[in-house]
Amino acid sequence: MEVIVEMNQISKSFKEKKAVDHISFNIHKGSIVAILGPNGAGKTTTLSMMLGMLEPTQGTVKIFGQHPKDIKVREKIGAMLQQVSVIDRLKVREVIELFRSYYPNPMEMEFLINLTGLTPSDLNRYAEKLSGGQKRCLSFALALAGNPELLFLDEPTVGLDTTARRKFWASIRELSKQGKTVVFTTHYLQEADDAADRILLISQGALVADGTPEEIKSRIVKRSLSFLSDQDSPEFRQRLIALPSIAECYDKDGRICVTTDNTDSVLAAIFTGGLPVRDVRIDQGRLDEAFEQLTQNHEEAV
Repeated sequence: MEVIVEMNQISKSFKEKKAVDHISFNIHKGSIVAILGPNGAGKTTTLSMMLGMLEPTQGTVKIFGQHPKDIKVREKIGAMLQQVSVIDRLKVREVIELFRSYYPNPMEMEFLINLTGLTPSDLNRYAEKLSGGQKRCLSFALALAGNPELLFLDEPTVGLDTTARRKFWASIRELSKQGKTVVFTTHYLQEADDAADRILLISQGALVADGTPEEIKSRIVKRSLSFLSDQDSPEFRQRLIALPSIAECYDKDGRICVTTDNTDSVLAAIFTGGLPVRDVRIDQGRLDEAFEQLTQNHEEAV
């Protein structure tokens, strides 16, 4: 599979503070990659080095096999950053056409408009008159103007309502189907869980986890399983607690729940012991739980 982004032992220091500490990873063509981490973890710094906006203190960054500032690289990438700046006294359509003119093979205007959800009235409005959400849509359109093969998105859905967010991620999936590569940061962990096929989790400048959302969630120490029982009683609960690997037992949403670090062994013990349970569900955990555990464990190790 073609490698689009190569980060090799990247570090970045600002005076005495090391914002990024020896990070290495590759990103392949057509993938959707989320970079996650707490505030100040080094996400935006990492993104900025991939864009060529910052030079690493140590290590090498290559985009399409070249330095990020190479003109041929610039023609193949698009970026939507947190701060949205617009050109005063130009209408939205004029701003988009201006940006399209900067590239040798710009995205078709009609396709671009359909992807970004801008309406005909939006296109005829002066850019500075747009609402916050509309400016985010315009920023997305400008990132797509050059028909990029690689798209960088820094907190792309901040300020968007639920409908606009749904439209945005549908567009990202459409771009991925065309073979375009997407790298994004977000504080909305559910978005990363739903949209990304790979997550890079950064804590205190270090890469602490790298895998699919399911792989990241599978690293949660405690999982839970829940069920119903027609013979629930104090004796039944005591039998449950006595089973190996069960940490606690509690009620939630009308169901009996137990936490464990080994759901397989608990299920085997329940059925071997003949406990009267039905409608069993296994909760492998949420991404926010994995995020909290992995970053906390890294901080304690440091």
